[in-house]
Amino acid sequence: MKHLTYKRGVLILAVLMLSSMILSACSGGGDKKGASGDQVELRLGYYSSAQTDAKMQELVKKFQDSHPNIKVKTESSPYGQFFQKLDTQIAAGNAPDVWLSDGVLVPKYAERGALKDLTELIGKDLKHDDYYGLDFNKDAAGKYWGVPQGIQIGVLYYNKDMFDAAKVTYPTTDWTWDDLKAAAEKLTLDAAGKPATDPQFDGKKVAQYGLTFFSITEGWMPVLKSFGGGVLDPTLTKSVINSPENKKALDWIVDGMKRHLLPTPADLKSFQSNMAPFPSKAAAMRIGIYARTLDANNAGLNYDVTLLPKGPDGKRFSPVIANSWVINKKAEGKLGDAAWEWVKYWATEDEAQKEWASLGEAVPVKKSVANSEQFLNGKPANKKAFLDSFEFAGTLDVNAVWSEWVGKFNDNINRAFQGEVPPDQALSSADKDVQQVLDEFYKKK
Repeated sequence: MKHLTYKRGVLILAVLMLSSMILSACSGGGDKKGASGDQVELRLGYYSSAQTDAKMQELVKKFQDSHPNIKVKTESSPYGQFFQKLDTQIAAGNAPDVWLSDGVLVPKYAERGALKDLTELIGKDLKHDDYYGLDFNKDAAGKYWGVPQGIQIGVLYYNKDMFDAAKVTYPTTDWTWDDLKAAAEKLTLDAAGKPATDPQFDGKKVAQYGLTFFSITEGWMPVLKSFGGGVLDPTLTKSVINSPENKKALDWIVDGMKRHLLPTPADLKSFQSNMAPFPSKAAAMRIGIYARTLDANNAGLNYDVTLLPKGPDGKRFSPVIANSWVINKKAEGKLGDAAWEWVKYWATEDEAQKEWASLGEAVPVKKSVANSEQFLNGKPANKKAFLDSFEFAGTLDVNAVWSEWVGKFNDNINRAFQGEVPPDQALSSADKDVQQVLDEFYKKK
C-alpha cells in the first residue's frame, strides 16, 4: 500500500507541474510581450492633416482587427510640430516604436543610430520586384532603413489652355531643357500680353511666367543632375558642386531668370506661397512632385504632365522623396515584431494602399496598386508619366546632414539667381560651405 501511495503521489505531482507549465505558457510567464498572441501596445507616430489623420485612423482600426494582439497608440501632429517633437523624443530615448519619416530625413535618423536595420526583414518578407522605391532607403553599405509609405516623384506640369492660347505645341518626351526654354519664351507674357519673344516685352511687369521654379526638388536639382552634375559624390560625404556640368546647368537657370522666363526667389515673394504660381495660372509650366496634382485639380486647371526634359547629353533625372515607415532601434522582441507587422501590413495589403491612394497625395509603393485603374484614372490624364519616371529617378543626395547642406547651398545659389554674383562664384562658395557642413559631421564619426 505504501508503494502504491507513493506512485500515486508522484503522478499527481507530475500532473500539477504539467498544468503549471501550460498555464505559464498561456500567460506569457508574466511578460506581456513574451509569447505569440500576447497583447503588445505599439506606439505609432506620423505627421498629418485633418484629412490624412482620419484615413490613418481607419487603417489603424483595420490593422488592429486583423492583429487582435496588437493595440496601436497613435501620436500625430502637423508636419513641423511632429518632427520637432520627434527630435526631442529621440534625444530623450522615448520616440515612437514606429514612425512615418519624411524620405529626406531617413538617413539623419539612421546615421545617428535611432533606427532598426530592416535589411533582413525586407529580404525575408518583401519582393523587390513588387515595389517602387525600396532602394531609395538603402545606404552606401547596402543596408535598408525604411519601407516607403508613399512616393513623391517629379515630372513636368503644363497648362494646356496657356499652350493653346500661345499656339505652342504641348511638351513631348523628346524635349530637352533648351526646348523647354524656347517654349517658355512664347509662354511668358508681360502685363500688356506681349510674349518674351516680342522686342517690346516688359520684363519688369511679368503677368505670366513660362516656367515656375522652386528650391531643390522642384527647381535646381533636376536641372543639375540631368546636365550631369549634382551636389555630393556616391559616398554622400564629399561635395562635387564646383564642376563644369553644374556650371552649365546654373548658366541655363540664371539665363532664364535674367530673361524673366522663370521667377527669381524675390519674384516668388509676391505670391501667397512659392508653390502658388502654377495653380494660380501665373505660370504655364512647373517642375512638380505628385502631391502638386491636388492644388492643380482643386484650381480646376486644364493641365497634364509629362517626363522632365533631357540634358545636353540625353540624360534625364527625376527627383524622388520616398516618405517611409521606420522602426525605432529600441523596439525589440515582440514589440519589434509588432512594429514590422504594421510596416508589412502597409506594404503588402493592396486594400490598405488603395485606401491611402484615394487621398491622391502620393504614388503608391506597390506596383500592382500604382498600375491599377483606380490610381491611373482621373486628372492628370497622363499619370503614367509618374511611373515611367522611376526609370531615371534618384534621391536628392540625402544624408545625415541633408537639411544643413541644402540650406548652405540655397544661400549661395540664390545670390546667383538674384544676379548678385556670377554662377561660377556661387558654385565655388557653395562647394566650400557644403563641404564644411559635411566635414563637421562625418569627421567626428
